[in-house]
Amino acid sequence: MVRPQIGQGVVVAVPATTANIGPGFDCLGAALDLGNRFELRVIEGGGERFELIIEGPEGAHLRGGPDNLVYRSAQRVWREVGVEAVALEARVQLAVPPARGLGSSATAIVAGLIGANALVGEPLSREKLLELAIDIEGHPDNVVPSLLGGLCLTARAASHRWRVVRCEWNPAVKAVVAIPTIRLSTSEARRAMPRSIPISDAVMNLGALTLLLQGLRTGNGDLIADGMHDRIHEPYRWGLIQGGRAVREAAMEVGAWGCVISGAGPSLLALAPEDRAAAVGEAMTHAWLGEGVSSHSAVLGLQEGGSTWATLPEGSRPQAVLGE
Repeated sequence: MVRPQIGQGVVVAVPATTANIGPGFDCLGAALDLGNRFELRVIEGGGERFELIIEGPEGAHLRGGPDNLVYRSAQRVWREVGVEAVALEARVQLAVPPARGLGSSATAIVAGLIGANALVGEPLSREKLLELAIDIEGHPDNVVPSLLGGLCLTARAASHRWRVVRCEWNPAVKAVVAIPTIRLSTSEARRAMPRSIPISDAVMNLGALTLLLQGLRTGNGDLIADGMHDRIHEPYRWGLIQGGRAVREAAMEVGAWGCVISGAGPSLLALAPEDRAAAVGEAMTHAWLGEGVSSHSAVLGLQEGGSTWATLPEGSRPQAVLGE
């Protein structure tokens, strides 16, 4: 395996994700038409040097160094293939705001894995990268669609393999994301959950997930409305999101089929028909403002292609292309 040389670089484009989508806790996620762009370049220095440059209004609190998630993910690849770690510089065009429930951490993990693998000639398969991503993140619902794109249902099979099912998302169903200025860490959201749940709640979620997936496939709003209900994580997390319940009610009042916490929050995801999507977004931001929270909304489509990469010649900024 050839060690990357100083000046060698790649650009990796990684989509945002919305996870859980109500009843699909830790197993269902979708890639969205919003993403981060990572330029990774080998620089002088030892295997503990990682320089981070953030472009964009968010992420001023993010830091470089050997503990950065992008770099830790890159080092995981190099250890796997037996290559000595190199120093990296990452220039990130940050469009996915951190700690908002849109998979920002997953974009960092996936970018580090794909970029590091590309820099040493792609010895690891997409399946192996997927396995590493899930291991680093601890759950598959964000990293799988971030890597592969689309709507993904991921399960740990009895064979101990991770099995990914690409599910259909009817284009008539629009994702409306309302993103507040407040932040909520995944660890805090997980601490709010109980260690066990009643069997009746688990059964309810299984049925709701079936209805939701069928509604997303067919575009049937009634099925989506009945499917976007959760008893595993949302009852314990709504109280962590300032004004969240009022925003959900506002979305429903103007025609959303359902409104749920995106990932661990605090961003909220509403599913709506195309002719109501813009109004739903406006209602959500207005309701949040009434609760003393600034926010913005976006009507987003499903991103089907997943993460992409391309070689980054010195001094240029090429468009990313699919890396297979």
